Amino acid sequence: MWSATSRSVRAKIQNRVSRRSAAPDPATSPLLRRFPSLSVIPHIALGHFPTPIESLAGIGPSLWIKRDDLGATPFGGNKVRALEFLLAGVRPGDRVVTVGSAGSTHALAVATYASALGARTIVGRWRQEMNETAANVAARLERTAEETKIFSFLPGAYLWAWRRAKRWGATWIPAGGSSPLGILGHVNAGLELVEQIKGGEMPVPAAVVVPLGTGGTAAGLALAFAIAGLDLRVVGVRVVPWVVGRQGRVLRLAHQAARLIEQITGKELPAIGRGAVHVVHDAYGGAYGRETMAARAAARRLAEATGDGVRLDATYSAKAFEAALRLASHESVLFWLTFDPRLLDPP
Repeated sequence: MWSATSRSVRAKIQNRVSRRSAAPDPATSPLLRRFPSLSVIPHIALGHFPTPIESLAGIGPSLWIKRDDLGATPFGGNKVRALEFLLAGVRPGDRVVTVGSAGSTHALAVATYASALGARTIVGRWRQEMNETAANVAARLERTAEETKIFSFLPGAYLWAWRRAKRWGATWIPAGGSSPLGILGHVNAGLELVEQIKGGEMPVPAAVVVPLGTGGTAAGLALAFAIAGLDLRVVGVRVVPWVVGRQGRVLRLAHQAARLIEQITGKELPAIGRGAVHVVHDAYGGAYGRETMAARAAARRLAEATGDGVRLDATYSAKAFEAALRLASHESVLFWLTFDPRLLDPP
């Protein structure tokens, strides 16, 4: 049920969408400027890009942050970029089905933006180790989605959701939005960063650090840097079980997105080497959603160092930033903030 505030936000999203063409504007899309023929892919403008880059010199002289939390309203983060492609064909009255953990920010983003477009969202969820952020997200999700059910294990959630999707002929969005189509949003993000670097907003770092969940963000960035011919390593900080957060899986996703671009454009893309993606495993903490003392300390350090008190969540961004701090002690690092701190506030 939408509150009065939520209905106002919904109206703003709907007005923004109605004012813009479903086709992306090449003037604001680095991906389309490089590959104009990709304009045949449906797209809907949900965010406002590029997102800013800020120096974290107060913490380390070779540390920067990419503020994707500022990329959209009512909340940003990396999921909005994928949803600009994944929700493009959704119309009022349609149903959208996805899956995620109990406190999945991906599922909440799908429900929020699909609902704003007049669609109904169904979410299959599985239990996770809950923290404060996950609990807030879960409460918001249960109020926003039309139907949601939590299962003890992942396969049950997938089976239930898939059956719902088949029954209603619904739009299916995979966990994390990590499909070749959704990854295009992150390729665009990577090319956005390349243009910002060329524009002098920051020097070329040695590494870009992101949380590693389903892998779509890391895959898209790695593909973008290969396309641009930029020697820039993507460091994915694993926050999920190893079977999901693997280098091989990220590279496979990147290759699948590359094939989609090649099929549409007729152009051969540069190969993505294994060294393009590195996975940090020691920040995981033993369970998805489990807080660690090191990540909590890193989050506190960032909040204290930034004038606007940039806050991190325990599941993803705090663990990634802790790893970024370690890397920044001996090389230049850009930390990509994929989480919107507004979700830390009680619903």
